[in-house]
Amino acid sequence: MPISEHGLIGDLRSAALVGTNGTIDWYCCPRFDAPSVFASILDAEKGGSFELAPDMPTRTKQFYFPDTNVLITRFFADDGVGEIQDFMPITDDSREADRHRLIRRVVCVRGSLPFHARIAPRFDYGSQPHTVRTENGYTVFDSSPLTLSLTSSVPVESDGRDVWSLFKLHEGETAVFALDRVGGELLPQACPLAMAEDLFEATVRYWRRWLSKSRYRGRWREMVHRSALTLKLLTYVPTGAIVAAPTTSLPEQIGGERNWDYRYVWIRDAAFCVYALLRLGFTDEAKAFMQFLTEHVCISCDGAEPLQIMYGIDGRRELPERELHEMEGYLGSAPVRVGNNAVGQLQLDIYGALIDSIYLYDKWGEPISSEQWDNVCGLVEWVCGNWDQPDEGIWETRGGRKNFLYSRLMCWVAIERAMRIARRRGLPADMVRWGAVRDAIYRQIMQRGWSPERMAFVQHQDDSVLDAAVLMMPLAKFISPTDPKWLSTLDALGDELVSDSLVYRYDPQASPDGLRGEEGTFSICSFWYVEALARAGRPDEARLAFEKMLTYANHLGLYAEEIGHTGEQNGNFPQAFTHLSLISAAFNLDKTLG
Repeated sequence: MPISEHGLIGDLRSAALVGTNGTIDWYCCPRFDAPSVFASILDAEKGGSFELAPDMPTRTKQFYFPDTNVLITRFFADDGVGEIQDFMPITDDSREADRHRLIRRVVCVRGSLPFHARIAPRFDYGSQPHTVRTENGYTVFDSSPLTLSLTSSVPVESDGRDVWSLFKLHEGETAVFALDRVGGELLPQACPLAMAEDLFEATVRYWRRWLSKSRYRGRWREMVHRSALTLKLLTYVPTGAIVAAPTTSLPEQIGGERNWDYRYVWIRDAAFCVYALLRLGFTDEAKAFMQFLTEHVCISCDGAEPLQIMYGIDGRRELPERELHEMEGYLGSAPVRVGNNAVGQLQLDIYGALIDSIYLYDKWGEPISSEQWDNVCGLVEWVCGNWDQPDEGIWETRGGRKNFLYSRLMCWVAIERAMRIARRRGLPADMVRWGAVRDAIYRQIMQRGWSPERMAFVQHQDDSVLDAAVLMMPLAKFISPTDPKWLSTLDALGDELVSDSLVYRYDPQASPDGLRGEEGTFSICSFWYVEALARAGRPDEARLAFEKMLTYANHLGLYAEEIGHTGEQNGNFPQAFTHLSLISAAFNLDKTLG
């Protein structure tokens, strides 16, 4: 199915993609970065899936139960109407939280419908064999890395590998399937109809109670709140980590090699998420991420670079990349990758993103601790000594290090925001040294990042290639949004990188990135463009661009990383980067429009 024909459910530890055909074709258990149980989105034959749908031709619609992450897939047939309610209960009980219960309620709304179900797990990306046994009314899938139990309110059959069921429901009748992780203290657990109803109502209450904390009252409430709910789904509650996306290897270009594993914590992405959630009033998530940094991220390594660009959701630093040659990839887009070698890249911009989020948390959340301030000072000291060197940049190019303007810009942000914290709180800081370095970065950007030939700020120093990352210059308050040089840059970006409001990151032909193939427009850049237009005094253009971007969301309001040439969504899905930038653009455009 197209990437966009999916909804996301989760329990703040793991997540699953449910297609509009009723099939769960991506699910990792017991956590985001665990090997897959269902991965037919990457390989229809080897990946495994959980099929559930009427056993006849139907029309379908998919929507979220209002203000929740409970997903409804509705089927319309000549003989009746049925729906599947998919959700993962969220529990604070530490032992039961490890169960990772996935519940699928089938309801016949009108008439009568025959249904079929097929549960075909393929453990560890399809590489691990498993057996099926039945005991005490439960169906147990056993593999060496993981054991799952299935309980069903309708009879099931098995061939020793897969389980299936054929059943018919009449108006008002319900069937329930529940898939649980078991083992150790976690024993198989029944899920009778009454329990499924109670868990459904409890899950709805949880999400509505969480969303009620939002302070957003602007024009695009439905889209902003859907983005907030999506960002919450991408948080890993045990540590406070926030993943970039819940999937791996969904391609940026069909048939291409730009397929990456995004199930980790990018410091940049997570820091921007903190900004977006703080804007809406969700301070608990920001506090949890600050705790993740304090507990799991080493930022006082003597002489070494204090930050990696990404970490595992448990804080681990090693994320070795490997290719799963036995899997064909989404629509043949190989390779399928697990792990991410970009973990070893130097990306200087992460320091600005992180310290900016700490500054905002200190301002809108709660004052940072003395230990956290000491860590900030350590980061700033490292930036002061290391900002003037080439790196791989925000787009993680694999074509060699360069002197990217965006990296310099965010180094300036790192120092400038730390100085703001120190001044506002009266905290100790070497303001003379920090101020001198901050000013040196500013002058270098203005002198060597500006191209008189292009009349624009460019991708890297002493060059003429454009890059949408420079849209962050006014957003980060480095330059006035109405500065003549910036307005000229905005026009140049509009002429070269913008296609009917959609924005390309850069031109890979003009700036080789070490990879074959092309890519689509990058959705975070499109929302940055909206903000830049609004701040530049062009609110009508900004609103039109924003409204156009909203039409590229899928039927549920979700976005992948990129939008292809014919409007299709490409890349890992849903993408935190896109949803956080939507929130920021909506918030600032509301403010501009008044």
